[in-house]
Amino acid sequence: MLLVKEQKTVFEFGYLGCGEKAKSSNVIEEISKSAYQYLKNLCLCDESESRFLRIRQLDSCEVLQVKNYAGVIFTPDGTQVEVLPKVAKHQSKEEGKQASRDSLLMMLKALKQFRHLQTQNANLSKNKMPLLEVFISQFLGAVNTLVKRGLRSDYKRKEDNVGFLKGKLLLGKQIQHNFINKHKFYIEYDEYLHDRPVNRLVHSALKKVSKYSRSANNQKMTQELLFAFAEIPESKNIKQDFSSIKLDRAMNYYESPLAWARLILEGFSPLTMQGKNKAFSLLFPMEAVFESFVASTLKKQMMDGFNLKTQASSEYLVIHKDKDLFQLKPDLMIQSIKAGRKNDNVCVLDTKWKMINENDSKNKYGLSQSDFYQMFAYGHKYLNGEGNLILIYPKHEDFENPIEKSFYFDNEEKLRLWIAPFDVSKTCQNRIDLSHIDEKWITTRC
Repeated sequence: MLLVKEQKTVFEFGYLGCGEKAKSSNVIEEISKSAYQYLKNLCLCDESESRFLRIRQLDSCEVLQVKNYAGVIFTPDGTQVEVLPKVAKHQSKEEGKQASRDSLLMMLKALKQFRHLQTQNANLSKNKMPLLEVFISQFLGAVNTLVKRGLRSDYKRKEDNVGFLKGKLLLGKQIQHNFINKHKFYIEYDEYLHDRPVNRLVHSALKKVSKYSRSANNQKMTQELLFAFAEIPESKNIKQDFSSIKLDRAMNYYESPLAWARLILEGFSPLTMQGKNKAFSLLFPMEAVFESFVASTLKKQMMDGFNLKTQASSEYLVIHKDKDLFQLKPDLMIQSIKAGRKNDNVCVLDTKWKMINENDSKNKYGLSQSDFYQMFAYGHKYLNGEGNLILIYPKHEDFENPIEKSFYFDNEEKLRLWIAPFDVSKTCQNRIDLSHIDEKWITTRC
């Protein structure tokens, strides 16, 4: 069983190292030698584990740099590394950690797998729980509510050799087992038990989280809930048990704990890695999380007659030998809905999880030339070279306002590109202001 012995916290693109140089550095987070070697081996492998780390040299010290993922990394020696979004790292240390943690949890709710997250829970901010403990705490809370409402039972067919007759007498086995012991009855009967797939899965998830929690409250709650499931066996075939579940209206209160159980047993996130040492990582690609959150917000703000389409893929960059090549897939596209005819594309939007600086015009605000090439292609293929394009970046202390004036791709000013900030802080009410574009397809503020 893997026990968490030490916890470290870094921001995206932060550095992990070991030894005296790492210990004395202000920018390197020191981890144990065995933890560092394990992560380095993952970094050097050719499989998916290499996607979230890279080897760098910093201050004459070899380090591992975390890429644009947030979540939790485990190592076999019990080290747990929490990786937080970089959006609030310039705040004071503890405030920045909590603000980033809150932002990530809020954005995760836009993902289907995490719709059960309760981000308004006062205990989250009060106790400053690490991400993993937050997930475990919310799972335990859902299971606790389930137990209070009562575990559902079901009839389970059993066979037994007993001293009384009930159910159906199995004559063949009666002769085989009780030819001499004629006071016994080999019977088949139905018994009303808690042993059903949904309860087995929740029990298995409880067992799994009991190995990783360091929180005294979570450990205490886990043991109490395991006692309630003591007579229910763990799932022997998780995939089969999940496929056999059908929640009727009377069992809708199972939805939340079962959703958490699925995440725990099948993997918390799109990138779940487990190697020979049974140490795994629960990581979220921040580009995908940010894109989903922006789409979820903007969908609620569409005016009547307009629709927000995600992942449009109808256009290609070039044609070669009568074949379309290089598919163009903008993150978001606003369409005008007109009855009886094909929807008209009004605006193309793309999200970029990158910190830019509105005050640094000398260095083009930190904008990428390749992103502009990409938007230029979108504009000509989806908007026929005329209309508005919007690049959306996360809002932070160096990028709080839309970059003044739009960018034009030609002297006629027909194709315009706007750069807008999107607020991902937990308490924000108006996340993006597009009033400067002066269009009718979206409410003034989101």
